Amino acid sequence: MEYRTRKRLSLLILLVGLPLYIVAAVSLVNWLDRPPIWLEFLVYVGLGVVWALPFRKVFRGIGQADPAERERGPEGPRDDR
Repeated sequence: MEYRTRKRLSLLILLVGLPLYIVAAVSLVNWLDRPPIWLEFLVYVGLGVVWALPFRKVFRGIGQADPAERERGPEGPRDDR
């Protein structure tokens, strides 16, 4: 997958998918009829880690410069005419 596509997909996941996942996680905990605080904490920590596992490949390297940009250099492609 291209860097630009991964960057856009990661933004979509964070802005749309993560809020929906948070609502689903809170609804799940509310469905459990308010468990003890330690169990509720463990459920939230577990769900907080689990949401990112399927998207590791998408998020990897997004905070760094575009690899294709590093190969071209800051000036862009060279034309030696």
